[in-house]
Amino acid sequence: MVIGHRSSIFLSILFFLISWCSFSQVSSSIDSTKIKIGAQITYKIQVEADTTDLVVFPEGQTFAPLEIIESYKVDTTKNSAKYNLIKKYGLTQFDSGRYTIPRQKIIIGNKTFYTDSLKVEVNNVVVDTTKQGLYDIKPYIEVEKSASDWWKTALIVLGILLLAAFLLYWFIWRKKPLTEEEEIALLPPYERAKMALKKLDESDYLQQAELKGYYSELTFIIRKYLDEKVYDRALESTTDELVARLNLLKDGNQIELSKEDIRNIETILKRADLVKFAKSAPDVELAKIDRNTIDLEIDHVKEALPEPTEEEKLLDKQYKEEQERKKKRRKIIATVVISVFLILTIFTGFVVKYGFDYVKDTIVGNDSKELLEGEWVNSAYGVPPIYISTPEVLERVESKAFDTIAQAKTTMFGYGKLLGDVSMAVSTTKFNVPDTTKIDLNISIEGSLRMLEQNGVKNLITKRDQFITPNAAEGLKVHGTADFPRPLSEEYVKGNYVMLAFTTQNILQQVMLVWKADDEYADQIMERVLNSVELKKVE
Repeated sequence: MVIGHRSSIFLSILFFLISWCSFSQVSSSIDSTKIKIGAQITYKIQVEADTTDLVVFPEGQTFAPLEIIESYKVDTTKNSAKYNLIKKYGLTQFDSGRYTIPRQKIIIGNKTFYTDSLKVEVNNVVVDTTKQGLYDIKPYIEVEKSASDWWKTALIVLGILLLAAFLLYWFIWRKKPLTEEEEIALLPPYERAKMALKKLDESDYLQQAELKGYYSELTFIIRKYLDEKVYDRALESTTDELVARLNLLKDGNQIELSKEDIRNIETILKRADLVKFAKSAPDVELAKIDRNTIDLEIDHVKEALPEPTEEEKLLDKQYKEEQERKKKRRKIIATVVISVFLILTIFTGFVVKYGFDYVKDTIVGNDSKELLEGEWVNSAYGVPPIYISTPEVLERVESKAFDTIAQAKTTMFGYGKLLGDVSMAVSTTKFNVPDTTKIDLNISIEGSLRMLEQNGVKNLITKRDQFITPNAAEGLKVHGTADFPRPLSEEYVKGNYVMLAFTTQNILQQVMLVWKADDEYADQIMERVLNSVELKKVE
């Protein structure tokens, strides 16, 4: 419901009950018209009523500005067909000055009677400073302010993200220095074969007469070179199969290798086979000769190979680029997987600590949560003021109807829509009636409930309690649940409501709060608002 409709909703704050009475059956008196601060006055109401009449005496803080200390039991005596009832109250005041005890309402049967207002003078207590010890003012006590630890959580999350980013860079994206094996693997096959022969020379196979190991390394070098440059199955082929392939390639003019070169390779490979199966044991000098022969044949094979065509060079370039792309793709996949795992881990940690709904609402966004965690406003509304803390400033609601009904002057401030998720309204009404007129809070609340029903609210469940503000002002609290219609829709939404009503002299003050049910953030907002409501005396 928009702000323009609030006037019809809150017109009920103007309903009050004024009953004029005669004083033939009721009288009141006090035992003293002058007291000292904190002393007790005994206020007595005497009623004469029929034995069949129900008599209701005032209860609660109806004696303001005096405070009630104790309400005594009713003293009853029978006089013929009537009862004489005497009700006593203990009253006091802790501020000096002249005060008026307002008229009190007494209900006898179906009639209402009012007592006279009485004046009381409260005097200061005279202190003899010559006998009273004087002491220094006590120093202020420093209280440690409790601060939110959200920044600690933010630092932890930031630290985890920075650590994860560093680890991803260090282990995945950083160009790592190549090991010796990796540097050798990047060399062309010819340079790699030559380097392998040098490493073989530096080994101690020949010093220890380990010819089997020596020939195994030697034949692997030539086979590896042939596998990469001539025949891609040279490593897994037998000696006869490899020699047959070399002869076939030579006969097909695919490699310009002489018969003698092929014969030399065949001789060394077969000798290595015999050494491997322990059928031959050549001397060390012969092994050295075979090593030099392999070195020479590697050169001859290189010379016999045809120059690569432009198409082969292009294919080789494309192959290298494809390998680089695959490598980069693997890095991206690893980064994504690790990042998703890290995000899920952080999300799970926050869910465990704060709950799923809170984390979800923080990420997705929630209007009630933003209101609750935003910067609140402490302000006073109306005269006399209602002090209240709200997540947003309440805006003035203008309506001429307030000035014409019951000759009253009303100021109202509100936030939100009545049928929205969160709504707040504060109003102060001053009636053009004598100050001693009492306003019935129950009647005003009933009017407010009827106005809710007239605006489509259904299934109102109502509870009534006494409400006391932090500065000890007492009022009526009506709260409960109801089904609120959605604007421009036939749907109804379950909601909660609280109505507070206060009165003093001819002034009625009200606070109305409405919010959507099952909204934990709205519950916290309204609890905080209710705890902040205060009334203060008119200056």
